[in-house]
Amino acid sequence: MHAQDIIQAIILGLVEGLTEFIPVSSTAHLLLVRQFLGFQGGGPAFDVLIQLGAILAILLVYFERLWRVVVQLPTNPAARRFVLSILIGFLPAAILGMLTHNFIETVLFNATTVICLALIIGGVALLLLDRLNIEKVYQSAMHYPLGLAFIIGVFQCLALVPGVSRSGATIAGALLMGCDKRSAAEYSFFLAIPVMVGAFVLDSYKHRGDLSGNDVGLIAIGFVTAFISALFVVRKLLAFVSRHGFAPFAWWRIVIGLLGLAAVWIGA
Repeated sequence: MHAQDIIQAIILGLVEGLTEFIPVSSTAHLLLVRQFLGFQGGGPAFDVLIQLGAILAILLVYFERLWRVVVQLPTNPAARRFVLSILIGFLPAAILGMLTHNFIETVLFNATTVICLALIIGGVALLLLDRLNIEKVYQSAMHYPLGLAFIIGVFQCLALVPGVSRSGATIAGALLMGCDKRSAAEYSFFLAIPVMVGAFVLDSYKHRGDLSGNDVGLIAIGFVTAFISALFVVRKLLAFVSRHGFAPFAWWRIVIGLLGLAAVWIGA
């Protein structure tokens, strides 16, 4: 491994961990930063494989609560309903993602203009949502009704377009359906677990013969960096959202999208 590759893997790991659970689209940031750095290491599945580090951060922060759910599954209807709500929220994007995986990976991941436009449009949508005065009906991510979980899962399908943001789509759906900001963000954490594990398994299998020893080393570096940075975000995000809402993330999306478009037009 060259020192430059190691530094770039660390940068991409930081980008993944810092953006995965906030509504700014980690995929868009990874693709744009990768292009800016000219990073070619880690193999074709690098971006997906380092996401497992971010997932482990979620599992660590919520381990006690999730373990309690697992232990209570046989006896507690509320625990079973919570698990079922996550599975129902996961299914729409899982099914559509499997059907469109090749198109997304080969076409949309290379459409920089589409990614930048999605960042900008999503930012404007978040600004509007942040200002809507919708009655807050649901305030606990652990007790979302199954119908609500399905609707949020349908919104999550929008995130199959790079730049939309998985957390942004799920949070937007939750807010429109009357969830408060804190529980909407927390539910997006929980929903990320099966979604990202599924993407990890699918890409690991698809690219199982494409990884070299050098790729594995770079992925490990990105993985550890993503875990550490995501741990910080998960521990701080809910308090930040409760105080400031989603407007800071919306403006960030718009700025990055505009800068990306400018870079594309200058390069053209």
